[in-house]
Amino acid sequence: MILLQENKSDIDDLLLKEGVKRTKHRIAILEILEQSETPLTADEIFLILKENNTSIWLSTIYRTLEMLTEKEVVRKSTIMGEDKARYEIKQDAHKHCFVCVTCHKMIPLMDCPLEEFEEKLKDKMDFDVTGHNLEIYGYCHDCKLMKR
Repeated sequence: MILLQENKSDIDDLLLKEGVKRTKHRIAILEILEQSETPLTADEIFLILKENNTSIWLSTIYRTLEMLTEKEVVRKSTIMGEDKARYEIKQDAHKHCFVCVTCHKMIPLMDCPLEEFEEKLKDKMDFDVTGHNLEIYGYCHDCKLMKR
């Protein structure tokens, strides 16, 4: 897999910032996540690595993803109705998405509808919010057309 030099530097910087040792498997997994438009399962990452002739055990991918999640390099999420977690590189800014329950396409929601609500909670309940997740489930445009 060929990676642009600037992306390689970004991944190296990310690992260094979080105190994670740089290994070929960690780099390969992060490259795949970085190039993907949607969060991926460990199985999907495994298949992509296999297609690129990278020798790695599926258990290594799971262990690596869990460690990267603990170090907050990767974000782990579970989609309603799926039994497998999905992973993506954690961005500085949080994000929300619409999730199609048929094809599992994830469409980013550009605004955060919860920021104002968080402030109300903080004032009313004396609760300091440290973060949140929001996934809205339904049918994407393509799947709605197929159902008709």
